[in-house]
Amino acid sequence: MADIQDQRCITLAGATRVMTAALQHADSIEVPVCVAVVDRGSNLVSFARMDGAALLSAQLAQDKGYSVVAFNGMATREWWDAIRDEPALVHGLVKTARLTVFGGGVAITEGETVVGAVGVSGGSAEQDHEIAEAGAAAVG
Repeated sequence: MADIQDQRCITLAGATRVMTAALQHADSIEVPVCVAVVDRGSNLVSFARMDGAALLSAQLAQDKGYSVVAFNGMATREWWDAIRDEPALVHGLVKTARLTVFGGGVAITEGETVVGAVGVSGGSAEQDHEIAEAGAAAVG
């Protein structure tokens, strides 16, 4: 049917694998974080807050996942390079609810298709990105 499109999406089982891998990596580098796994519609599928992770990181992790799927898989750490030379974008995007432009949000893909995203918050931007990548790599 030309009017309806099927879309692949992360399952709870897949989100659990992503979550487990991300938490294990965070534990191995001793960084307490929050991890959110969202489906391709930005709906929360799985969430965890490690002992010692900042409460504010809970919403940031979810927003990082949202930011990735809302922009077709663009990792959150790629945003700054994309907008830094565009003053209107820099100042305008800060008014965009839930958009996060620092590391920690990574797409979960099946081939070239974005099926969800993992958002991590609680460490440095680089640590969050590394943990998110470890999680995303668990599915595929």
